[in-house]
Parts: sequence; C-alpha cells; structure tokens
Amino acid sequence: MLVEADPDWKEGEVAMPAAPREAALRAIDIGTPSPNAFFVDEDSVGVGADGVVRYTLVVRTRGGAENVSFEGLRCATGERRIYASGRKDGTWAPLKNSAWQPIVDNGYNRPRAALAWEYFCDGPAAPRDREHALRLLRQKRDLDKPFGVHQ
Repeated sequence: MLVEADPDWKEGEVAMPAAPREAALRAIDIGTPSPNAFFVDEDSVGVGADGVVRYTLVVRTRGGAENVSFEGLRCATGERRIYASGRKDGTWAPLKNSAWQPIVDNGYNRPRAALAWEYFCDGPAAPRDREHALRLLRQKRDLDKPFGVHQ
C-alpha cells in the first residue's frame, strides 16, 4: 500500500464501457518478454471522481485468442480490480467476486503493474482526468523497479 487507505473512501458508480474498437486499441509494453500482445482501449480510459483509473485491457495470444477485461486501478493504495470480462458479442460479464486486490508484479498481473507504475500512476497520484491519463498512456515512463509494487 502506498498511502494509508482513506477510511471514508467510497467507490463511485461504475458504468461498463462500449466494446473495444480495433482503431482505439493502444499497444502497451509490459517490460518483460511475453508471447501475448497487450492493448488498452483508449475509448474506455477514464478517471473517476473517486480517483480510480478505469480502462479496458485486451490480451491477444499468438494463436489468435483474445481476452478482454474492464478494470480499475487505485494509485493511492496500489490496488487493482477487475470488474468484468468481455464476451464475443461485445457485452460484459460482471465478475461475481470482484474486489480490490494489491497490484502484484507477476506473470499474470504484469500488465496491471505496468499500467499502474509505468503508465498511469505517479506514485500514489492518479492522473488528473481522462486527457491526462491518455497522455500518460501514450508515453510510457522509463523506470527501474518503481516503488509500491508488491513482489
């Protein structure tokens, strides 16, 4: 955890975005070799009044399989949450056990750690707004192992 969690913090309403559009997918570099390709749907990026950065993550395998998830990051506490997974028809399947969890820098969660510490979050500070988040997404920071990432 980066800062002491605010005991009065309440998550805002979460609205599922539209299905990702190919033209809006921005490739991200997760900083480690992977057989998969990772993208963020720029149309889905937002920063809520609650300080949560929300986005759609698209993961593609070499074999052509695709996983789509709608997620959130809390920069202040170093946590992530997966709200829903995308279906082939463009609708969302909300996760039944969606809860805030520490961002762990391991294989499965490496894309989330990269998005938090190398793109969106400046330590505990979230982007100011959607436009700021999009600027950060388009210019990955070159960092050695950043603070706040759980091993």
